[in-house]
Order: sequence, then structure tokens, then C-alpha cells
Amino acid sequence: MRLLFLNILLFIGCSVFGQSHYISLEESKKAALDYSNAIKNGQLQIQSSELEKKSAASNYYPSVSATGVGVYGFRDFIGAIPSFLDKGINNFYFGGVTAMEPIYAGGKINTANKLAQLQIEVRKIMAKQSADSVLLQTAQKYWSIVQLQEKYKTLLANEILLNSILKQQQDMLASGLIARNDLLKVKVKRSQLLLDKSRLENARKVAIFDFTIYIGIPYDSLLVAKDTLGDPPSISEQFTSPETALQQNNSYQLLKKNSEAEKLQTKLSKADYLPSVSVGVSANDFGSFGNSAIGNKFMPMALGTVSIPISDALWGGNKFKVQQKKINEIIAVNNLADGERQLQVGILKKWYDLSDSYKEIDFAHENMKEAIENLKVSQDNYASGLSDITDLLNAQASYQQASGDLVNAFANYHVKYVEYMYIIGKLQN
Repeated sequence: MRLLFLNILLFIGCSVFGQSHYISLEESKKAALDYSNAIKNGQLQIQSSELEKKSAASNYYPSVSATGVGVYGFRDFIGAIPSFLDKGINNFYFGGVTAMEPIYAGGKINTANKLAQLQIEVRKIMAKQSADSVLLQTAQKYWSIVQLQEKYKTLLANEILLNSILKQQQDMLASGLIARNDLLKVKVKRSQLLLDKSRLENARKVAIFDFTIYIGIPYDSLLVAKDTLGDPPSISEQFTSPETALQQNNSYQLLKKNSEAEKLQTKLSKADYLPSVSVGVSANDFGSFGNSAIGNKFMPMALGTVSIPISDALWGGNKFKVQQKKINEIIAVNNLADGERQLQVGILKKWYDLSDSYKEIDFAHENMKEAIENLKVSQDNYASGLSDITDLLNAQASYQQASGDLVNAFANYHVKYVEYMYIIGKLQN
């Protein structure tokens, strides 16, 4: 007997999921991006930072305040003064408007605005980082489902193979050509495969449940990932030097922004013990109702203020805060240098992981060819009486192992590919 196992996988691939509901990787990514609360919160945080920037920018404008005071006494609080005040005063009012414009505040206003703008940039990087993380996890979960689907196909192919061997054994046993023990060996092997098949199907259902929860779609036991493992694209054009890739890495950009923020925080603390200068105008009106001797008096004036925090500059707490900020600034610079080195190593490692996974497919292909050839030879030898059932079952086991290894190699490549795209910042390109 010669089994047509070369066509088994093709047949299974076209039929086993024929009545299912399909979803592609791109559809999965879109659903995950629309559903993710982390991404929604990232956008809200950007909006919050933009409002904070507007709040900081308002310090460039004059500060305007209005004051009104009215006093009424049931008795005169100033009695009549002959020849000067013909009647006593029992009421008084005061109203004024003052506008002050800061001319110099030690650079505090400008620095605060730069910090607000930096915060927006940080939030945008963090939002992209959240989106990239969602895309990465979606792809990982998606290819995990594809891997389980393809493994299921290989088990079905091997089930057909074992069923054929079992049918052959039953016929030979009925003809008295083999011992019953040979038939039992095949049954044991088939039972183990059926158990593996059941476990794999359950694992696939769990993976689908986890996947649907993550991307925010209803659970569907008939859901099938549309993509197959297929032949991977060449990676020769995918390499990006660690130095170049570093500039697109979200974590590195956040480290740089943190270093910039610490420098601005130091400048902001220094501004607390530098002089501040403001100028302004004031318009006041005061008087008393019902007293013509006083009437109302309108008094415009210009004013200026200079504030010099002497104690803060010499022995106050702000002096030590500045020293503390300088230390934090140095720490941020050191963290940036350490992070740069670690990220470059990580980027290079991800590249070699991807390269190894690509080579792994070639090795798995070779092993698969050898397993198929070995199975052919074992079938012919068994049919010719040159080997026993144990040799044939060992060949089948090798074929099953090679099939699974090939599926694992393809799936591993796709996962390593998205991980590399993630670390070099090109996952959304």
C-alpha cells in the first residue's frame, strides 16, 4: 500500500475549516485598536496635556482683577465738620480695577510653557507605544491561533495516515498474515493521536476566547484566522542598524524626553530665587453716596513691582531644591546612556532571533522532506515484508514530529518578525 500523504495536508487545508467564520490579521488589528482602553486613555491624556499647555500659556497675558467695597453705618462714623463737612458720613464705597503684566519672572513662565509642550510630546510617544503594544499582542495572539490551526491540520493528516495503516492491519489480521499484537500497536498509537487532537482543539478554543476578548469582538467557536503560515518573505532588506533603529524606539524617545524634562525642572527651580518684575495700571473710584462734600474721586495710576527673594537665594529651601534637581538631571542623563546601550543590544538580539527563525524554517523543510522519504521507504519495506510494524510506526511518528516542527518554525518566524518591527518602531508602517 502506498498512502497519498503528499495530498493529505492540501485536502485538509481546503476542507477542515470550510464552514467557519474567517478573520484576517489586518481586521484583527483594526478591531483591537478601536477597542483598546489603553489607546483611548492615551488620547485623553494628550487632550489633558494640551489643556495644561493652554493653562501655562495664559501666564503670558496680563492678570486683571477687580475689587469693590461698600460700607454703610447706622450711625455716622465721621461726624459733621463745620465749614468743611456739612453733614456726617455714614457710608463709603471703593471700586478699582488693576492689570499687572509680568516682565520678568526668572524664566519661570517660558520654562513652564516648554514643560507643558514637552508633556504633550511625551503623551504622544506613550500613545504610540500603547498602540504598538496592542498591535504586537494582537499579532502574537493571531499567529498563535494560526499555529494551532496548522498543527490541527497535521494531526488530521496523521490521523488519516494511521487510519489507513489500521485498516491495512485489520485486513492482514483477518487474512492471518500478522499477529494481533501488531494491530494493538497501531491502535495505541492512534489513541494517543486522538488525545493530542482533543487537547489541541481545546487549546485552540481557549486561544480564540482570549483573542476575541483582547480585540473586543464576540466569542465565536467557529472563528478561524484567515492567514496560513505560508512561505516567509526574505529578511535581507529588513535589517536596520541598532543606531538607526534606536531613534524610532519608543522607550528611547521617552528616556530622551525625561532627560530634557529634568533640565527644565532645574531651570524652573532656579527661577524661584531670581528677581521678578511686573508693571501694571490701576483705576480706582471712591466716595460717599449722598454727600456732596466728598462726592466721588477717580484715580488712575501706573505701578511696578520688583520682588527679590533674598532668603531663598541665600539660605532658603529653594537653594537645596535646585541642588536636588541638578542631581536628578545627572541621574536622567545616566539612565539615558544606560538605556541607549541596553536598547541597542536588545535591537540586535531581536534581529538575530529573526534571522535564526528564518534559518529554522529551512532546517524544518529539510527534516520534513527526509521524514516523508523515510515514511515512503518504511511503507514499501513493510509491504514487502522487509520491516515490521514498529518501523512503520516510528516513521509515522517522525513524520508527525517533522510536520509539527515545520508549523512551529513558520509560526515562530511570524512572531519574531512582529517583535523585531516593534522594537525598531516600524510596526505601524
